[in-house]
Amino acid sequence: MQINWRGVFPAITTPFEPSGGIDEGFLTAHVQWLVDEGCHGIVPLGSLGEGATLTLDEKHGILRTCVEAVGAKVPIMPGISSLSTAEAVQLAKDAEALGCHGLMVLPPYVYSTDWREMKAHMSAILNATGLPCILYNNPVAYKTDFTPEQVAELADEHPNMQAVKESSTDVRRVTGIRALCGDRLQILVGVDDAIVEGIDAGAVGWIAGLANAMPQESVLLWQLSLDGKKQEAFELYRWFLPLLRLDTVPKFVQLIKLVQERVGKGSARVRAPRLQLVGEELAAAERIIAEALASRPGGVLA
Repeated sequence: MQINWRGVFPAITTPFEPSGGIDEGFLTAHVQWLVDEGCHGIVPLGSLGEGATLTLDEKHGILRTCVEAVGAKVPIMPGISSLSTAEAVQLAKDAEALGCHGLMVLPPYVYSTDWREMKAHMSAILNATGLPCILYNNPVAYKTDFTPEQVAELADEHPNMQAVKESSTDVRRVTGIRALCGDRLQILVGVDDAIVEGIDAGAVGWIAGLANAMPQESVLLWQLSLDGKKQEAFELYRWFLPLLRLDTVPKFVQLIKLVQERVGKGSARVRAPRLQLVGEELAAAERIIAEALASRPGGVLA
């Protein structure tokens, strides 16, 4: 399956049973629903998917489930990250063997250092398979920043690196990468509240968080932005922004899962060290969600 990077690709949350295990039944239904609602691919095992807390066996199970559920319809592109390069390389090979169509390649957890070491780590993963890959740049979360020049260097050396998920929160990075790489790389926005600005700067896709709860609105916002329908996009964006901003804070997993629960499409359960929201933090989130649902654009659901 060739990957068309133009579209909305939910970075899916990982559903947990009350016992703490993976809820495979809900996962199947969830990814099928996302695809039915117009999403263009599925990205499991990312930060929003609490990938750092999952065992290797659990990761394999999630990938099998996603491939079996919707892999014939849309690309499955798991996040590939770990504490060690060797483990990341093995996961990349396992993902290919399990039928995934591409990889989202991340820097290592915890360890952030210089370009020489980070380039070696990313290159090892990119060399591990022939699958198309998207480089994930998120200096806010991972403390490793791939500059446009470094992105271009990796692209020059690795033909299977086809795209970049740009999550620096600086929309100038989109134009910076395009200036160096032209059409060699496709750029996807990785921060929910920068989607309209990112598309306007030349990005073509969105690896989205709130799409887990509101895929119709997410796909419509992406399409309006891509089509240059600025006024319509802004009207939807203005409504959506309070929810999209939940994707930009340390407890984004808890917040997005809470939105899912409130719209009847998931559970707020998370895996420790994360804990569900309580007190004023929960109340503040509930107010944002309630306000958004009360004014939800009806036309989207028609």
